[in-house]
Amino acid sequence: MIGKITGRLEYRTLDHVLIDVRGVGYLVYCSDRTLAGLPGPGQVVAIYTDLLVREDNLQLFGFLTLAEKEWHRLLTSVQGIGAKASLAILSALGPDGVSRAIALGDWNAVKAAKGVGPKIAQRVVLDLKDKAPQVMAMGQGVAEALGEVPAEVIDAGDFVAPAPAPVAPASNAQADALSALGNLGYSPSDAAGAVARAAGEDQGADAPTLIRAALKLLAPKD
Repeated sequence: MIGKITGRLEYRTLDHVLIDVRGVGYLVYCSDRTLAGLPGPGQVVAIYTDLLVREDNLQLFGFLTLAEKEWHRLLTSVQGIGAKASLAILSALGPDGVSRAIALGDWNAVKAAKGVGPKIAQRVVLDLKDKAPQVMAMGQGVAEALGEVPAEVIDAGDFVAPAPAPVAPASNAQADALSALGNLGYSPSDAAGAVARAAGEDQGADAPTLIRAALKLLAPKD
């Protein structure tokens, strides 16, 4: 399995890039958002990958973050969602948007992706709702892991590539809020929905703020 590649970006098209790794060119398909986040031709790039194995073809799909890669893996596990549909959903919403839409049960947001109909969108939300908390909490673990990597560069043989971008503080705050609500006895799906809604209403909020807002949303209504 090819989980990550580092090399020089040779060229890009509307849906894929070619990355030269020590003379071997890897064709990597990406979402629109990932393509927009990559450097220009001739620059060094490090990208997480997922390999799709078919009888007559091998395809690599690339992602800027582990959370995006994990959502791709989960989305393609849903019946009716192939790699192309998964990239369309990630292009439309991004990994944070996918987390929020699924946690809130907002299948209309998923349906906004190109080529995804209402029945498939509803199936995505139903099948993955209990998985949203784990992916949303990935930011915490990734941030801790990156703390063990030198901040300046990662040595990749002939290339010296920038270290992966730090996870946004908001992701850590959401992970902490999810953990706190779980300790208070709330189910993962209820906690994820409340945290996602609170984060959507106050982007950049810290963990205590998210916890207070989520508790208000989870409080019994008179």
